[in-house]
Amino acid sequence: MGQLWSSILYAVAGALVGAAITFFLTKRKFEKDLRENPPINEKMIRAMFLQMGRKPSEAQIRQIMKTVNSQKNKK
Repeated sequence: MGQLWSSILYAVAGALVGAAITFFLTKRKFEKDLRENPPINEKMIRAMFLQMGRKPSEAQIRQIMKTVNSQKNKK
């Protein structure tokens, strides 16, 4: 009976350690991805338009943000 409880205890401890390691590795990868590919915002859209030599209107910026957000939701 004692071996059963120790086996259960080791399995639970192993699962907890595995979950903690997985959590921290996933968090680290997610933060790295955000640093390398930050989410697009209105300021970035304005900068892209200005680099192309155009001055965007607020309606254009809102339309692009709406399109980007709808594409994110489809994934």
